[in-house]
Amino acid sequence: MKKTYKCKLTLKTELCPGIWDYVVDAPEIAKEAKIGQFLHIACGGGTLLRRPISICDVGERFVRFAFQVKGEGTKLLAKYEVGDEIDIMGPLGNGFKTTPGEKAVVIGGGIGVFPILRLARETDSAVFLGFRSKELVVMEDDYNEANKNVTICTDDGSYGYDGFAIAAMGEYLLENKVDVIYCCGPKPMLKAVKQIAEYRKIPCQLSLEERMGCGIGACLTCVCETKNEGMAKYKQVCTCGPVFDAKEVVL
Repeated sequence: MKKTYKCKLTLKTELCPGIWDYVVDAPEIAKEAKIGQFLHIACGGGTLLRRPISICDVGERFVRFAFQVKGEGTKLLAKYEVGDEIDIMGPLGNGFKTTPGEKAVVIGGGIGVFPILRLARETDSAVFLGFRSKELVVMEDDYNEANKNVTICTDDGSYGYDGFAIAAMGEYLLENKVDVIYCCGPKPMLKAVKQIAEYRKIPCQLSLEERMGCGIGACLTCVCETKNEGMAKYKQVCTCGPVFDAKEVVL
């Protein structure tokens, strides 16, 4: 069983309506955290289940995570104030596997941009971030500070590249050779990126977004289908993922 920690909230920012950016004092978690892992957070208010939230960034003492208010748990989590202690288990799951010197593409959509900030900073990569509209663009300054080759895309063309991030990535791949693609986002984006990677024979890693119960492999709430047979056909995202080789999963 992973340890739980009482982590003091040191910074709270609303990135856009309903999306919160938290920084907590958590040196033990920060020391262990790998890119793509997640936290299992007790939201308080009598809620029974913890909520899985991806790690956005870490420092020597801090851990940063961002989340969108979607249900009762995240609504309660959004009520914490600076100075409050948050009960956090982590880091959990398997993250992205990177190789020094590789040329990469990092692509994310919506709240899927949060777990890949460290990838943008720590890899030699071109970064493509997709949002529905200009009003929903978040963390642009963070990404521009982390990486010199960032393309912001909006579905409605109200800001940056006019169109889906997948289209912008496709144009980039026509003229640039890359060794790997890393992706986190909604399932339609994951599916499209997987298809492009397979067509171009580029290794690809996907971070899956699934509802979780226990977060430690004791339940079967978060299973995903894989190409394996028999008992190994369905794997738990919390313990086997959330990051998978794109060739392994069925989307």
